[in-house]
Amino acid sequence: MTTRNCLPWPDKRLRRKAEAVTEITDEIRSIWDDMVETMEAMPGVGLGAPQVGVMLQLAVVDGSRQRGKAVRMANPEVLHASIELREHDEASPNLPGVSAKIKRPRAVTVRFLNEAGQVDRRDFVGIEATSVQHQIDHLNGKMYFDHLSKVKRDMLLRKAKKLNG
Repeated sequence: MTTRNCLPWPDKRLRRKAEAVTEITDEIRSIWDDMVETMEAMPGVGLGAPQVGVMLQLAVVDGSRQRGKAVRMANPEVLHASIELREHDEASPNLPGVSAKIKRPRAVTVRFLNEAGQVDRRDFVGIEATSVQHQIDHLNGKMYFDHLSKVKRDMLLRKAKKLNG
């Protein structure tokens, strides 16, 4: 397993839609392993493959207290989202030093290909629901700050530019 470097914003790959995964191979499993290692090193609760320059629809999420319970997903898709929203401070290793409060559905049901290559379906609640939605955004070329008003987004990006040169 290897810790991978996260692409710095505004790398163009962070705005591209990732390619769908057609089958789960040893190479895909190896990428997932690296992603988990990278997520743990941050530390974070999720990571999308485009964040480390891999343009495939792969994500990992682990919001557990004890860690080591990462859910590995290929082609994750939200099937159902709760009406109730939850506000959470979101950030990204691609844009260090800044964060913003984002409202997202408190719970989601997600369909994805699991490590065995089978279609799986899982309910995520709370921090894991926030994280899986955040990762799906990355797979679709979106950043968390795209959910902000233009004024708040511009302020956040200016602050990040000051911090990161």
